[in-house]
Amino acid sequence: MKRIFALLFVLALINQVTFAQKTFIHAGKMVDVKSNKTLSEMTIIIEDNIILDVQKGYTVAGASDKVIDLKSKTVMPGLMDMHVHLENETSPRRYLDRFVENEADVAFNSTIFAKTTLMAGFTTVRDLGGTGVNISLRNAINAGKVDGPRVITSGKSIAPTGGHADPTNGMKRELMGDPGPDQGVINGVADARKAVRQQVKNGSDVIKITATGGVLSVARDGNAPQFQQDEINAVIETATDFGIHVAAHAHGDEGMKRAVIGGIHSIEHGTYMSEETMDMMIKAGTWYVPTITAGKSVAEYARIPGYYPAAVKTKAETIGPLIQSTFGKAYKRGVKIAFGTDAGVFPHGENYREFVYMTEMGMPNLEAIQSATLRAAELLGMEDKIGIIEKGMLADIIAVDGDPEKDIKVMKEVVFVMKDGKVYKME
Repeated sequence: MKRIFALLFVLALINQVTFAQKTFIHAGKMVDVKSNKTLSEMTIIIEDNIILDVQKGYTVAGASDKVIDLKSKTVMPGLMDMHVHLENETSPRRYLDRFVENEADVAFNSTIFAKTTLMAGFTTVRDLGGTGVNISLRNAINAGKVDGPRVITSGKSIAPTGGHADPTNGMKRELMGDPGPDQGVINGVADARKAVRQQVKNGSDVIKITATGGVLSVARDGNAPQFQQDEINAVIETATDFGIHVAAHAHGDEGMKRAVIGGIHSIEHGTYMSEETMDMMIKAGTWYVPTITAGKSVAEYARIPGYYPAAVKTKAETIGPLIQSTFGKAYKRGVKIAFGTDAGVFPHGENYREFVYMTEMGMPNLEAIQSATLRAAELLGMEDKIGIIEKGMLADIIAVDGDPEKDIKVMKEVVFVMKDGKVYKME
């Protein structure tokens, strides 16, 4: 009897292995982001969440397999946005909301923004700064409780007292208090190390610092440096000990220089980036995440009466329009560029606009898509898992109507989304 049961068990295992259902995607066109070429009539074979093979032609599937017909579409790897804020979205009420919204309100809103982002074709994002709800959002998505992109999050950004990410900016004095490293506010090397360790303890995947002033904070300056060199060094050294990267919000050039000298992994925005700083970044291998869409958006919103406080309006009008030209110069000079938008500063789901703005400055269409796939994966250190459609990679795959090599605006309408082997959208 034991032998019979053992034999039945073995036969069941063999049956499971032999007849495991595979998914065959028949792609009319497929973007090869390694070669920056569009291939015709391809088949992508998937089992569970892994790409088993990519074959030329339309491979015939087995009787028990699933076929997804995308013969009239252009297929490509899932897109990645290296700078989003999933906890919130732009509104003239933004500066009031922090006094009336509870953490639960922020959490529920974030689930909507996460799903919107996924439906727009972005299967992986880097969330660079919120209240810490973004860590719980990541966990909920990973657990399958919420639909959203794969989230790499910094939790709470780190700033000095009165800096761009000081959460008490703009409050009356009795509400300001004296936030410290636990709240991401530092003054000195010891605070810097403690703040990084606290964010890691909280569950952050990456650290973000505000190396200069910013546009949307209720603070006086938008581009002056905000950390001394020893503070930046301490943040990066401590994060490196944990094996995680540090990203630097930076508009002003001096703050960028200090960040690059300290070993920063990426510069975000980079508005007043000089050629000297570009050369420093090239030598150091520093990534640049432009966020052109954010710059253009804040400049537009600043023209709406009452949308921003007066101090923010002035900065938005001055700084916002400059990012696109900086991107163009950095691209032509050879700085490493990964796609990022600062979504949340403008409505989530409009991330595709960055492709349009990048190509307007001379970046070829397929290279712009490469910046949101292979290059973004390289920035994350995840190029062995995501960013390309290739055997052994995770099955993050999207499709659009039309040919993005000829018309980048087709990226606006994503008609198919698969993340980690699961189909979330198919029109």
